Parts: sequence; structure tokens; C-alpha cells
Amino acid sequence: MAKSLTAKIGPSILNANLAQLSEESQRLLNNGADYLHLDVMDGHFVPNLTFGHPLVKCLRSNIKDAFFETHMMVSNPEQWIEPMADAGVNQYTFHVEPVKDVPSVCRKVREAEMKVGVALKPGTPADVIVDYVDLADMILVMTVEPGFGGQKFMESMMPKVAWLRKNYPTLDIEVDGGVGPATIEACAQAGANMIVSGTAVIGATDQAKVIRDLKHAVNCVLNN
Repeated sequence: MAKSLTAKIGPSILNANLAQLSEESQRLLNNGADYLHLDVMDGHFVPNLTFGHPLVKCLRSNIKDAFFETHMMVSNPEQWIEPMADAGVNQYTFHVEPVKDVPSVCRKVREAEMKVGVALKPGTPADVIVDYVDLADMILVMTVEPGFGGQKFMESMMPKVAWLRKNYPTLDIEVDGGVGPATIEACAQAGANMIVSGTAVIGATDQAKVIRDLKHAVNCVLNN
């Protein structure tokens, strides 16, 4: 668990030009991104297919110091723990839905010297994390159905975020899906402090301003 909360903005590179991923990722970092959110999809847990550990390893060889979070939208997250650790991933965020023994996966991620993120689809209630929240560094509340970028933000997920914040005041809580300038206030007020934003940041003419505005909205709530 986090000792003190800070606002962190992690652009999702799913909407970036993958042919220029290293350059685009570095530009996001130069524009104020706190970390990079890497969406890994296996075509099974979600219908889409993106990229795996070889691409992440290549990205790490060009970007030495940035914090990489992989969001593992995969049916067998255990399978990719070691390859992603070897690729230089800092935080391994996996979905609880396909996993029989979540605490075991949390422990294996920790043993691989990565931070542990636990992700919940919109239909998964927040209280499923009660038994293993102490094993996680962060809980991700999906605000769209995982699998595709550019979906409409689901404000109905905000009570889930608020419940987590009320019960775990120092927990890092991430939101992902349809988050941008128009929806950040709802996320901040509910208690999210880690913000994944794809389209709103990647497609912005002034990425630095969007990142600054998102961070400011969260910090205003955290500091009150």
C-alpha cells in the first residue's frame, strides 16, 4: 500500500503510432507523463490483440528510466510474469476474472520484483479484493470494458472507486477508459489518484497541457 498519495498520469500508448512507439513514448514523458501504461491483449480474454514482451523489451532498451506498467488483459497472467519482468516492467497489473488463485499470482509478481496491480472489469464488484488487497500495490477500476481504446467513460463505476477510497485511504487506485478533461473531475472526486488516459492525451495538440490539467484536478482533491 502507498504511504502517501500523489496524482500520477499514465498515458496509454495503445492509440500511439506503434511504428514510432519509442519516439512517441519519450514525447509523452517529456510532456509530463509520470509513467507509461502498456496495454497487453491476448485475443482471448479480450477480442483484440496488441503486443507482448518482445516489444516491451525493445521499448525498455530505448527508454531506460521510465516507470512501465503493463495492463495484462490476458487469460493466463501467470504465463507472462517472468517474460515481462525480464523485459524491464515495473508494475504488472492483471485481471482477477480469469484467475483462480489471485494471491498466488500476486506473490509471484512480487517475487519477480515487480509491483502488483489488480484490475477489475466493470461487472466485477470492488469487494472481491478484500481477501488480497494487502498483497497489491494498486487496484485498477476499469471505466470501460477492456479490449478497445476510445470507448465512452462509464460514470457508473465511480461508486466502486469511492468504496475503495473510503475503505483503503492510502491505496493507489487507478482508473482506465474514456478518461480525459471532460471526465477527470468525476474520477478525482471519487478518489482515483492514478489516471490512465489514452485518446485524450495522445491525440491532443498540447499533450503537456492535458497532462497538467488532469494532474491538477486530482491534486486539488488530494490536497483538500
